[in-house]
Amino acid sequence: MTDITCKLLVIGAGPGGYVCAIRAGQLGIDTVIVESTKLGGTCLNIGCIPSKAMIHVAEEFEKAAHVAAGKTPFGLTAAEPKLDLKQAVAWKDGIVQRLNNGVAGLLRKAKVKIVHGQARFRDGKTVAVETETGPKIIKAETIVIATGSLPVELPFLPFGGNVISSTGALALAELPKRLVVVGGGYIGLELGTAFAKLGSKVTVVEAQEKILPLYDAELTAPIAKSLSALGVEVLLGAKALGQTAKGDGLRIETADGKERELPADKILVTVGRAPATAKLGLDELVLDMDGRFIRIGERCETSMRGIYAIGDVTGEPMLAHRAMAQGEMVAEIVAGEPRIWDKACIPAICFTDPEIVSAGLSPAEAKDAGYETKIGLFPFQANGRAMTRHGEAGFVRIVARADNHLVLGIQAVGQGVSELSAAFGLAIEMGARLEDVAGTIHAHPTLGEAFQESALKALGHALHI
Repeated sequence: MTDITCKLLVIGAGPGGYVCAIRAGQLGIDTVIVESTKLGGTCLNIGCIPSKAMIHVAEEFEKAAHVAAGKTPFGLTAAEPKLDLKQAVAWKDGIVQRLNNGVAGLLRKAKVKIVHGQARFRDGKTVAVETETGPKIIKAETIVIATGSLPVELPFLPFGGNVISSTGALALAELPKRLVVVGGGYIGLELGTAFAKLGSKVTVVEAQEKILPLYDAELTAPIAKSLSALGVEVLLGAKALGQTAKGDGLRIETADGKERELPADKILVTVGRAPATAKLGLDELVLDMDGRFIRIGERCETSMRGIYAIGDVTGEPMLAHRAMAQGEMVAEIVAGEPRIWDKACIPAICFTDPEIVSAGLSPAEAKDAGYETKIGLFPFQANGRAMTRHGEAGFVRIVARADNHLVLGIQAVGQGVSELSAAFGLAIEMGARLEDVAGTIHAHPTLGEAFQESALKALGHALHI
């Protein structure tokens, strides 16, 4: 049995964990990182990156199909496209491998020791790791838990066979002719939209009365319209009951209480994610919990001295960029720097068609918080760049305090609006007011001009509408 001692041990090499370890290494901290699977965690290997790669494949396929069918006004003609799904998956896997290698190289550059294996606590300072070459005992002054999350499995729809998680959906060898998606949140709709564009007949089953429950109806209306145009059937207020007797579909209870069978080659279950802590041996510790999640303070500290937790194991919002920011902060805290979590907003993005971005407070959230507001909404129908991209659906909306015009939130729905998230987040983080956004020169022609125009609209003098 090999013993390792270090100042900082990071358990989990996802976005939060590897960023924490890299920053700690840069600061000269003796750091070890443990990962049971591949470097990069869910996001890099089976989540954010591969899903966006497959979404891009679907977008390109749809464009080619529209040209072949004469559905575009561009004057282009082309033969009907064909999909080689194995090649598409191989391309996706190649991107993942390059990023895996990149993370490994950055960790080595920061002089972080990488240990591959399953970590389990023995006490608050000691972790046992089962590796391919035998067990290792790691003793550390400080430990960061960054093990991420796993797809939630429904007891009546366990993963296996025709029932798949997002992980399985991103590794399919052939396109399912009929796909039923259980869950109308962002993961289900992102993947459901992609498969619909590639040619699958997609049905979405959502227990609530609306898709994308975290976003308001004004933002989700263009998504619903797009799903309808793709031929996606969306069943709201419907409950999944289990597979059909023959295993060739899904039994559901519809909103009116009737039972119905949906034929399906694959059933994709996307009903949320749960913290990946079952194998950590947390029963050896005395940690305060928030339900399934580890409770943390404003420095990501847990209830045990010397143990921190970051990312999905600490609850919502379960976003890679939140984990990264937490990881960087904790590394600097361990190095003795005076850091505290004081982020003004964490932008959220839904990579549907069209995309949604939300940063800060929505109009309803601002009202609930007691603010009187000014709201400006500028449609992409009046934006030249959106027109030239054949993407006029959607808008940018800004929410500001009525008294001093401080920007409280910014939302957008439209083609490619994910790339506006940095500008939205920066405006809120820097404490911008409507006049700051309106007075900043935005390059023409760009989608970003809609951001400036939304601020002008809130001030009462939009120029292009």
